[in-house]
Amino acid sequence: MITIRLRKNGPYVIESDEVQIVDWNGAAYTIGRRPVALCRCGASTTKPFCDGLHSKRGFQAAEAAVPEAVEKPTRE
Repeated sequence: MITIRLRKNGPYVIESDEVQIVDWNGAAYTIGRRPVALCRCGASTTKPFCDGLHSKRGFQAAEAAVPEAVEKPTRE
């Protein structure tokens, strides 16, 4: 199972041994360490990965997950 944690005022952290990140052109990023932290503040100089600049920029994340906003599983 893949777990994605939202750090308070920080990155999305993907906790899984098998993660592949692919850009819109189909090019895969090389991932050197686990867990993988993805930027959600927009300030990182190593996008899509987090470099910690959110703390220097004072990034304030949106509210915590709202139960009504959780999507229902769909069949593919």
